[in-house]
Order: sequence, then C-alpha cells, then structure tokens
Amino acid sequence: MSSPQTDTRSGPLAGIRVLDFSRILSGPYASMVLADLGAEVIKIEPLERGDETRAFPPFIGDMSHYYIALNRSKKSVTLDLKSPEGIRIAKELAAQSDIVIENFRPGVMDRLGLGYPALKAENPKLVYCSITGFGKDSPHGNKPAFDIVAQALSGVMSVNREPGQAPNKLGLPLGDMAGSIFSLFGVLAALHERHVTGHGRHVEVAMLDSLIAMQGYLSQIYFVTGQTPQPVGTQHPSIVPYGSFATADGHVIVACLTERFWHNFARCIGRPELIEDPRFAAYETRLQNRAELEPIILGAMGREGTAYWLERLSEFDVPNAPILSVGEALEQEHVAAHRLVETVDHPELGPMRLVRGPILFDGEGPSAAAPPSRLGADTAQVLREKLGYSEARLRELQRASVIGATGDESAEPREHAAQQ
Repeated sequence: MSSPQTDTRSGPLAGIRVLDFSRILSGPYASMVLADLGAEVIKIEPLERGDETRAFPPFIGDMSHYYIALNRSKKSVTLDLKSPEGIRIAKELAAQSDIVIENFRPGVMDRLGLGYPALKAENPKLVYCSITGFGKDSPHGNKPAFDIVAQALSGVMSVNREPGQAPNKLGLPLGDMAGSIFSLFGVLAALHERHVTGHGRHVEVAMLDSLIAMQGYLSQIYFVTGQTPQPVGTQHPSIVPYGSFATADGHVIVACLTERFWHNFARCIGRPELIEDPRFAAYETRLQNRAELEPIILGAMGREGTAYWLERLSEFDVPNAPILSVGEALEQEHVAAHRLVETVDHPELGPMRLVRGPILFDGEGPSAAAPPSRLGADTAQVLREKLGYSEARLRELQRASVIGATGDESAEPREHAAQQ
C-alpha cells in the first residue's frame, strides 16, 4: 500500500480542509479542483471496494484510469458508514473540516446522521455541498441519475447530432461535470460569505439544473421564437458560416462570428462578391440562405487539402482549427507550452501522466500533484494527526472492520510530482 501524503499543498485554498464523501465523477471532480487550489482533501471510501471507479478498466497496474483522472492529491480514508463507530469518526472529521461534499441521493446522508443539520450543529462554519441528479423537490425524485440521463433530460442530446441522425450524447461527461462546476461556484461563494458572517451554508446543486443552465442562447432561441432549436451538427444555429467544412482530404473548422471575419473568409476562398450579395450580406440573410451558401463554400474548399486551408485561413485572419483526436490534442505544442500535462511518480506504479488544472494565479498553475492514493492508504495518518487516535485504537478499529488497513506500512511521506 502506498504511503500517505503529507500536508504540503499550496495555493489560495491552503489551510482549507475538505471532507469528501462523493464518488464516481460529479463531486470527485469538484473536490479535485479544490485540491488543485491548495485545499487538503480527505476522501471517505467504503471498505474493501472503495469508490466504484476503482474497478473501471483500463488500468495502470491495478489502478483505474477513471480513478486516477479524478482523485489526484487526495487522501483516502476507508470507513464503514453503516456502523455507529464509523459514523462517529466521520462526524469527528466533519467537525474539523471547512467543506463537506456529498453526491448521494437526497435523504441518504440524513439517514446516516451525516446530513447538513446534524453536522452544522457541531460545526456552524461548515460549508456543506450536496450534488444530486435532480434535487430533492424534483418529480424525478429518487431516480438514479448518471451523466447520460441528465444529458437526455436537458435537451442537449436532441441538438448534438447532424440533421436527420439519431440523438447523441456529448463525448464529454458534461452532465456530471456541470454539477461539479456549479458546486464549486457555490462552495467558493459560501466560503467568502463565511468570512463576513462566521456561518456556513448548505449548497445544493442538481446535475440536470446545471446542464439546463449551460444551454445559454439555445434556451433563449426557444423563448424568443417559440421554436425549439433543431440539430445543425457542427454548424451554428444562428451564425453562418460557422462549423466544420470538408476539404479535399479532411475537415477544417471555420468560425465567422463577426462580419469582419465573414468578409475575410469570402476573400480567402476567392469569392469576394459574396460580401455584397444580398442573400449573404448580413447575419439574418446568411442564416435564411444557409442552404445556398454552404454548397458554394464546400465547392471552394473541396479543391484543396486541410493543410492548405489552415495556412490560408490564418493568412486572411479567419478563426480556424484542425479537428484533433484526444491524443493529438494532448500532444500539441499548446499543451506543452502551458504545462498542462505533468508526470507524477507513484511509489509502486511508477510514472503517471496527469492533466493539470487550468487556473493560473500570478502566472503560476497549481502546485505539483500527488498521485492518487491506494484505497485507505491515508486512514491511519488522518486519524492519528486529525483526531489523535493511538496505535492501539487504530488496531482496535481495524479488528472491528470500522476502518481498513492501519497504515503501519505507510510511514514514509508520499513522493510528489515532477512537472513535465
């Protein structure tokens, strides 16, 4: 078992402690960002199996890619939350924490005795964040909610397709991610308020609400016109030309968001007369005549390859991009220049490449990450240092199956990352 990490995090949230009961993605992503920002994150996991994502292939050694992606720089503590003693320990940790994050169905934490009212009574300054699929007052009630469920109910799948094709989910797990992102807004706002009032808050975020909130102009198209937006594939529902266009050997993205870019683009493809053509001279007329304009564009761009058009579009100052694979995106020069990928040295599994957080403070990104912990690897250290438990008490709790390994094999500090 890997050795426990020491409290050497730096950043704007250094000194803030997070007790994280969440699992899978919506919740773990939020707590990972808080760790990137300097908070100490103690992740509570079930005995034996831990977070369900520990079992999701593929693996590095026996550690899941999924768990690695969402749990860097956290301490893993195993507790039996079905036992009174496990609940008591969780309450002790919550009493010494600034933030609690959980993503169980509504009512689960209350039934365990770990809901906001119970923990607030012992720690009035606690910022308690609940991430759910639908929220406690939703007619969807206690239905299980995963990313694809939220995407389907939000309307996003209906427009994420080419016209006439079957609905498709986003490649990114945005239903889960949106819940985490909005929870971060709420948690950080509540922390700020706590400095003024001395009291915490119960922050509640539903995944479905978060996705609907992110629809932006799509919702407003419906409110303004009474018509639900229709799928346009990579194109834009109200701006033309904007999207992916076929070349002689591939595709290239063109984004003419302003009239200046449209004029530049018309000259770029050798059709300057389109600028004054009444069918295409304004946003509204281009949208109305999309079916006439796009074949003209495709006819021009289909005569040359992608490399030619990327160079020419840049020459004419037209926003453009190649369409990269995930691997190509991670290996591109931009990623290296911004140091978005770092390598951490796991004590048993060796080097791991991780994507860093994107937020810079005074030009600097997050402090180097610690590799994800083995299941329960930090239990003994946390209970010793935070709660003052003796070795005898730790052994007693282990024998009673309230906690996992005592961590005696974890005396050495964790190795920290070397930035790539």
